[in-house]
Amino acid sequence: MNHTRRRFLGTAAALGLFGAGFSTARAWAAPRFAADPFGLGIASGDPLPGGVVLWTRLAPDPLALDGRGGMPDGRVAVSWQVAEDERFTRVAQQGTAQAVPELAHSVHAEVTGLKPGRDYFYRFRVDGSGDISPTGRTRTAPDAGASPAAVTFAFASCQCWYEGFYTAYRHMAAEDLDFVVHLGDYLYEYGVGANGGVRGMTLDASFQHETYSLTDYRNRHALYRLDPDLQAAHLAFPWVLTWDDHEVENNWAGDTAQIDKDGFPDDDPASFRARKTAAFQAYYEHLPLRLPQKPNGSAAQLYRRLAFGDLLGLHVLDTRSYRDDQVCGDGTKPGCDAERSDPARTMLGPGQERWLLDGLEASGARWNVLANQTLVAQVDHDPDPAVVSSGLDMWDGYAAARDRLLGGMHRRGVSNPVVLTGDIHRSVVADLKLDFDDPDSPVVATEFAGTSVSSGGDGTAMDTFGFDWMAPGVNPHLKWHNSQRGYTVCRASEADFTADYRVLPYVSSPGSGVTTPARFVVEDGRPGAQQA
Repeated sequence: MNHTRRRFLGTAAALGLFGAGFSTARAWAAPRFAADPFGLGIASGDPLPGGVVLWTRLAPDPLALDGRGGMPDGRVAVSWQVAEDERFTRVAQQGTAQAVPELAHSVHAEVTGLKPGRDYFYRFRVDGSGDISPTGRTRTAPDAGASPAAVTFAFASCQCWYEGFYTAYRHMAAEDLDFVVHLGDYLYEYGVGANGGVRGMTLDASFQHETYSLTDYRNRHALYRLDPDLQAAHLAFPWVLTWDDHEVENNWAGDTAQIDKDGFPDDDPASFRARKTAAFQAYYEHLPLRLPQKPNGSAAQLYRRLAFGDLLGLHVLDTRSYRDDQVCGDGTKPGCDAERSDPARTMLGPGQERWLLDGLEASGARWNVLANQTLVAQVDHDPDPAVVSSGLDMWDGYAAARDRLLGGMHRRGVSNPVVLTGDIHRSVVADLKLDFDDPDSPVVATEFAGTSVSSGGDGTAMDTFGFDWMAPGVNPHLKWHNSQRGYTVCRASEADFTADYRVLPYVSSPGSGVTTPARFVVEDGRPGAQQA
């Protein structure tokens, strides 16, 4: 290799260009596939006024044990089209991307030049083979100066494949939404069981252990992405995604791992960073994320901000990558008040915390929505008022950081802050107060915590946690609780912000219906939710 080429390759690697248009692999000029190369579906994400990112991954054998999806070590040209109509007679933009082995033959095409605030249709085609993907629908964001009458979206989280069917996504796909927010736990790192849990699907032994290697994470993502209901929801709307813990490992914090269950040596920082590197790469390879979210080894910037006219600002958080470790060891024990209230402890990290508060203060949006992972509201888990029991993986374990967040929003006069939360496999509506122990303390924001899509199995309308959390006098700032599965539909307008909780009676078998047991409303300029 000559000096010029060697220098270029080194620069390309440093800039992260492999898989983003450059690859060392030879071109596969006339590909032929034994099965549909688009079996993992297609998706769009992170809508801007002028465009979206389009995603697919070529994988004719999605669960191939080597993690390559049945693809050879060659790069493949994949064309994409975006049109104003479903028949593609009015093509708005088109281009070609390279699907490369360095990124599992995934494609992330960042489309520009579209009109703001309108629907488009998109599809992919493999050059040289003629294979064409299904058609997806996406929607661009309103223009920065626009004042849309309303912005409607759904949020969801926690979709353990082997604990339930994704019927919630089938119902979500039938909604009329501008976009979907996913708050984390897109997959679970645990082994799926010999028969795939409730799915009854026989899988290779490599799926029975916890994910650790890049191959493990790739195949676990592929398994999840094969679900037709999940694919339908991705086909219907652009998604905005961030991760929580299970995309890597339960309760991970920064470069600190939980004690591993399967004997993998990831309890030291170097080994855990290697595991994060694999998990982060597979996450990017399987989701519609833009180039700024492409990981650099064990680091990735998932926090970012999207605007929907002057009506709604969406502040997407990463509460895993920069946080301090949970106090009291495993992050589940009660007590530890002095440790959890330490002002030096952080949930977001100094950089992200500053970015969030400064961005909230500068935001011109009427509604400022935080896409957050773990519960912000203080919650005493013990119904006895004399006993305080806190969930230390949640913001309760980072009390001073929560005070900085809520106090900062209050002092800076942030317009209509609303927090969306996943993680806890239950629906909770809460007033977020400056001082949760003072009944007269001002309400700063409203928190809508959404239940899981499938994690935890069928669930019930009220479980033991719900009875404890809603016990009289224990958590008076909590307004509602439900532990069935489902998703939440939100609608922001000039007058108010509404949250409709959609729940399913069961997920242990397919075909469940959906109901809306509760709707909550936050009025413009009046923090705190009221049941409608």
